[in-house]
Amino acid sequence: MEIEARISKEWRRRMLFLFFMIFGMGVWFLSDGYLVWPKEGSRYQEFSEISERMIESGEATDAESEKVRMAWRRHAEEAEYPSKIPKERTESSINEQRVIGWVITVIAILFAAWVAWNHKRSVRAEGEIVIGASGERVSLDDIVEVDRKKCKDKGIAYGIYLVKGKRCRLTLDDHKFAGCEAIILEAERRIKERSK
Repeated sequence: MEIEARISKEWRRRMLFLFFMIFGMGVWFLSDGYLVWPKEGSRYQEFSEISERMIESGEATDAESEKVRMAWRRHAEEAEYPSKIPKERTESSINEQRVIGWVITVIAILFAAWVAWNHKRSVRAEGEIVIGASGERVSLDDIVEVDRKKCKDKGIAYGIYLVKGKRCRLTLDDHKFAGCEAIILEAERRIKERSK
């Protein structure tokens, strides 16, 4: 029996989706920390100056006043800012966005490296020997049972074999490594033959 079960297209697609989702979150936090929030922070300073000036002169009672809002809208239109009242963005909150962004980006890069490393792995059947993704070598005739409990939901089966009377598991993940099903079927065929 000669089979090499390599990374499946479905697993690769899922991992790429996860990578882009994580990386996108990192980019979102970084763009907030380096672009969006600093600009909003400076707009908030201008809004604060307008509201303080109007409160001191008695034109408005507080920053929530409709007169302050109208004054801001006029100022925003002249300066070509968004008309929405800006939120206060402190230096610490901006730095927090940057730190979160960098942490998530590093996680995304490490995740991409892990996915790339997994692409070098495979499950192989070479003659009578099955070589697992972690390099364990098990004879097909040493597999005494195939555990398919997770097969329906996750595509994972375990070839149970004994080492010095201890039960060990060889992971045969057909979802991740396309082609493992043929190895599983062969192991089951041999178990059935031995039980006759």
